[in-house]
Order: sequence, then structure tokens, then C-alpha cells
Amino acid sequence: MRSYATRARHPREPGHHPRPVTRARNALIGNTLPVAPTETAAPIRPRKRSAPETSVPDAPPSEVPNDEEVIGAIILASRVMVAIAVRSLAGNPDDVTLPQYRTLVELTFGGPRRLADLAEALGVSPSTATRMCDRLVRKELVSRTRDELDRREVKLAITVLGHSVVTDVIERRRAEVRDLLQAIPVPLRRQLVSSLTLLATAAGEAPELHWGPGWY
Repeated sequence: MRSYATRARHPREPGHHPRPVTRARNALIGNTLPVAPTETAAPIRPRKRSAPETSVPDAPPSEVPNDEEVIGAIILASRVMVAIAVRSLAGNPDDVTLPQYRTLVELTFGGPRRLADLAEALGVSPSTATRMCDRLVRKELVSRTRDELDRREVKLAITVLGHSVVTDVIERRRAEVRDLLQAIPVPLRRQLVSSLTLLATAAGEAPELHWGPGWY
């Protein structure tokens, strides 16, 4: 009796029929598409996992200050400015007061004025302006001359000494404000300029003469 290995090497005998199991296996192989020898399956790379997106929460809208907060901030800032104005006049050799300095500033930047026009610009009565100018004339900070066309009219003008007083006070004030500026962070200075400009615009760009001791 020949072994199974010996029979596998010989061709099949005529009339030999494959077993049913062999037919089913051949049918299964026949339905499978052959892969070309040159084709190689592309390796499946693991998908790179991206970092989870972190959403940045929107900044909460800034709270709008009420009127009382804005008024308080403006008054507080004005107190600082007035304090600087007072210190800039302290110790001046001519002992100029704030109202007198306002008069010198008006005559310096507004030019010679009649007494009535000066009183209107300062927002005081003519009698008050007269007494104040009398003191400034005695200090040789203001000159008083008669109008050539109308001798009854008196013109007031700043003198060289009076102009020097105004210049010195301005320089002292600017120096102190410059020192104050060092305490304000640089990124906030543009916001400060915008706020102060807006405040000045809301005031009608009126000179400081109309609401304070004289800033230039």
C-alpha cells in the first residue's frame, strides 16, 4: 500500500473525482481576487493626534462707570493739578497770587487789553480787575497806558518782568507734571491723552483761565 506522500507525487488517475470538500475550497479560492506580485499594501500609519483646541474665553465687557465715579475721578485729578499750580507759585520773588497769575497769563497770550475786556476775560467785575491790576502795576509786572484815540480808555500790557514770571511758572509746572508722568505706565499713556483730550473737548476747549488758576 502506497503512502499518502507517494500518491501526492503521481498524477491523478482517470475517473478520479475530487472530494466535495476539495471543490468547496477551490471555489473559495477562485472567488478571491489575486494580488499582483508587484503590488504591496501601503502601511497604515497611525493618525497623528492633534492637541485639543483650547478656546480662550472672551474677556468680560468692561463695566461702564456711573456719573458719580466719573465726576469723582475728574475732581480728584483737578485737585492734583491745583496742588501743582499752587506749588509752582510758591516762593516766587514777586509774591504773585493765583488770581494775579491768571491776569498775567491773559495779558501774555491775549495781548494788551482794555480794563473792561480784561475783566470780562477773567470773569470778574471791572472794580475787581482794577484793584488787581493796581497791585501788578506796583510790582512792575503790568504796564498801564492811555489810549491815544480815547484818553479815557486805559490799556494794560504785560511787562518784560511779568512775562518772565509767567515763563518761570510754566517751566516749574511742566517739570512737576513730567515727574508725575514717570509713575504712569507707558502702555496707558495713550489712553490718558485720549481721556484728557476728550475732557477738554467736552469743555469746549475753553482756556484754563475760565475754570482754574491758569495752565499753559
